[in-house]
Amino acid sequence: MTQEARVQEFVAAFEKLRAEVEKVIVGHREIIDHVLVGMFAGGHVLLEGVPGLGKTLLIKTLAEGLELKFARIQFTPDLMPADIIGTNVIVEESDGRKHVQFQQGPIFAHILLADEINRATPKTQSALLEGMQEACVTVSGLSRPLPSPFFVLATQNPIEMEGTYPLPEAQLDRFLFKLRVRYPAIEELNAIIDRTTHARPATVERVMTGAAVLGFRELVREVPVASHVRDLASAIVMATHPAWEHAPEVTRRFVRYGASPRGAQALILGAKVRALAEGRYNVSVEDLKILAAPSLRHRIILNFEGEAEGVDVDRLVGDIVESAEARVGQARELFLR
Repeated sequence: MTQEARVQEFVAAFEKLRAEVEKVIVGHREIIDHVLVGMFAGGHVLLEGVPGLGKTLLIKTLAEGLELKFARIQFTPDLMPADIIGTNVIVEESDGRKHVQFQQGPIFAHILLADEINRATPKTQSALLEGMQEACVTVSGLSRPLPSPFFVLATQNPIEMEGTYPLPEAQLDRFLFKLRVRYPAIEELNAIIDRTTHARPATVERVMTGAAVLGFRELVREVPVASHVRDLASAIVMATHPAWEHAPEVTRRFVRYGASPRGAQALILGAKVRALAEGRYNVSVEDLKILAAPSLRHRIILNFEGEAEGVDVDRLVGDIVESAEARVGQARELFLR
């Protein structure tokens, strides 16, 4: 199969899967696209929004469109790590002999919905860390691989503070994207009422296998990135660090810690998927701009002044992108001279 044919196959599969999700989910086209981008990039996605906006429904609908094993964990303060990973249990056979057997937890699934992840204690939250990074978990000294592909979609409520535990920075960094789910417009709300109060719910068809997802992930890795696009991605991430000598003024004033190298990886991988979804076998600067906020908003920690002034991280990321683009453009002009 030619490269062009592979790209067109990806475009058709991406649009077909999105269409199945949109049978149930009204609006949120950008959120749906970014969730799919995260899946095909091989990362995990965190969705943040107030209750009732369809975060859980979106994830369940996506799972219904894939021929993959799905599991849901409802995070609560009394949830324990063993409830997620699994544990060894003693099993007695018919002849009276006993042996230890590992009982798998819900993490042994292809798509894992971690619902209201910030309601569990840090100890329980950290039970996902190894699985998210290494695609395996360690129990009683034995490493057990997770199914492939493995995709974590987590939700959290940003406004309710009682009984919640903010995710530590190390775990936030494991999420490829953090997406903010907004309240629907009135036209979308009307469509939600019409669609959800009828007797016949929409039927979602399974349109993609796990092998197809893995194959598309390999295709994503093959997409070339021009040097000036790569340089811009690096400049954007470096510009989030106040200690960098070329950091913009907004970063020096409001940022305490900037994004890790995973931020640059998220930018490039996400941009590759977006390019393929639009039928292009090359990454553009526009791809980076669109994916900058989802890739970096959870990787930037504001300082006291930034918190006190209520600085919007998304707007801050936009300013940083503009500054980095101007700097890379100037450097490129000097090089061409």
